[in-house]
Amino acid sequence: MAEIKDPENTILIELKDGTVTIELLPDVAPKHAERMKELARSGQYDNVCFHRVIDGFMAQTGDVEHGDMEDDFNLRRAGTGGSDLPDLPAEFSKLPHDRGTLGAARSQNPNSANSQFFINFKDNHFLNGQYTVYGRVISGMEHVDAITRGEPPATPDRMISVKVAADA
Repeated sequence: MAEIKDPENTILIELKDGTVTIELLPDVAPKHAERMKELARSGQYDNVCFHRVIDGFMAQTGDVEHGDMEDDFNLRRAGTGGSDLPDLPAEFSKLPHDRGTLGAARSQNPNSANSQFFINFKDNHFLNGQYTVYGRVISGMEHVDAITRGEPPATPDRMISVKVAADA
């Protein structure tokens, strides 16, 4: 377990194999960090699946509109939705997309991030300056590495619960 320096800006994601601890970066991407805390506190990330998991690239989740559905139709739609909150403006920075960093998923429009995010399995520097980095895994990366692969996976892994450490 990592030492948590700022519980208000630390996210605890419970996966099937254990807890992933994420340090949010509100000084770099304040709107994205705030959105993740808001959705975690309202329980909207709980039971949401990892709908796009590409070996050697990243694991994507956070479709709170479709990602908690169990039927095949909605699993195929996972990745197309967001929350009922407005989209966020891009908060690009000089931070690289290194292994374990959290990036905001979006459509072609740079200002379309909402609730979806991805965790990089490796350094993906070709994404630098194109997707907002707003957190990093500080413990539990081995649990991220164990997420079932696929687009979508046949039986996707889920975020069992997502909490702000200050509330846990």
